Amino acid sequence: MATTPRSGFAAAAPRLITMTLLAVSALLSRSSVPTAAAELVELTLLANAREKGAVCLDGSPPAYQLRRGFGAGSRSWLVNLEGGAWCNTTEDCSSRSLTDLGSSKFMKPIEFEGMLSNNHTENPYFYNWNIVDIRYCDGGSFAGDAEGEDRNGTKLFYRGLSIWEAVVDELMAKGMDAAKQVLLAGCSAGGLAALLHCDNFRARFHPEVPVKCLSDAGFFLDVKDSSGERFMRSIFSGVVHLQNVRKVLPKDCLAKKDPTECFFPPELIKSISTTTFIRNSGYDSYQVGNVVAPGGSDPGQSWASCKADIRNCTSTQILAMNGFREKMVEDLKVAQHKRGWGLFIDSCFNHCQTPFRITWHSPISLRLGNKTIADAVADWYVGKDHGVKEIDCAYPCINPTCSSQLDL
Repeated sequence: MATTPRSGFAAAAPRLITMTLLAVSALLSRSSVPTAAAELVELTLLANAREKGAVCLDGSPPAYQLRRGFGAGSRSWLVNLEGGAWCNTTEDCSSRSLTDLGSSKFMKPIEFEGMLSNNHTENPYFYNWNIVDIRYCDGGSFAGDAEGEDRNGTKLFYRGLSIWEAVVDELMAKGMDAAKQVLLAGCSAGGLAALLHCDNFRARFHPEVPVKCLSDAGFFLDVKDSSGERFMRSIFSGVVHLQNVRKVLPKDCLAKKDPTECFFPPELIKSISTTTFIRNSGYDSYQVGNVVAPGGSDPGQSWASCKADIRNCTSTQILAMNGFREKMVEDLKVAQHKRGWGLFIDSCFNHCQTPFRITWHSPISLRLGNKTIADAVADWYVGKDHGVKEIDCAYPCINPTCSSQLDL
């Protein structure tokens, strides 16, 4: 997940979540719940990447996956920004450049499921749209504009902003310029990127074309952990300064605050004018694992059981996590008061939800107001209920649909 996470939970989270989802998928395949094989979409390398200065950390061309829409969705586009945390030091970025999160040399096509699926049952609202997944290989939420060298003299390219601009340019040339409706989305670091680029993306289209943004598990908070340290600020400060992300930050924020503060979503949403939907857990598993109770501040591992299952938490631990949730709800008041914006803030122990069939729209998906995430996003997008703003209750109040997610 993040660059050198400070808890075993966070370090293992992506693998554990993937394994758990695969396990559930296997169970579903033997049950009465209908499922379909996820679609593998061909990887496309950006043309003339070096000439455009749009390269991954190691200098290789960035990549995306595009599945063409069909029928009534042939002129509708969903562009998804892949997540995968950040690298905030030269050492981290050097290591990352040897993986699929820093080089297209190691990338393989990923399966399109959940919000990206072409299966009507799994994805009833966007299944026939043109679907794009922009792969993440810059380590800076598609925002950086710099170069550097590791200790061995090997060049590192922090070209996230150029990647973003060049890939969108290429998509426009492939038909997105004629879109009738568009949605920019992302999960985790990609969810942050969707917020960073939301208004820029909106500006590329005719004013009459509906363009909206969705951030899934990308609402990161600048809060202290139990030892008084600010984990997310240390990560973001490194990214902001190492990768030079100032160009994507709101000018009104930069006029008053440090660039690192302006990289946080609570500040970003103050300046976003494009209609946006925020999906997050009030007990986001990544932030609980790294921010509320990181391993370094938990030498006795008293939080280990709590992190594994929120129902195992002590009253003191619940108090700490509810304090985190209250800060999130408070910071989201800006979004609550924006006309047309959407919120889906659940109280389950999870992180990304939109990229998976189980959590996006299935019989065992979490629900708020009796709606799956897919239902809520669709109602918000088409304007059926412009005021989709769902915020779950705080623990120990239990949303019964959380348990069906295996407390991810």
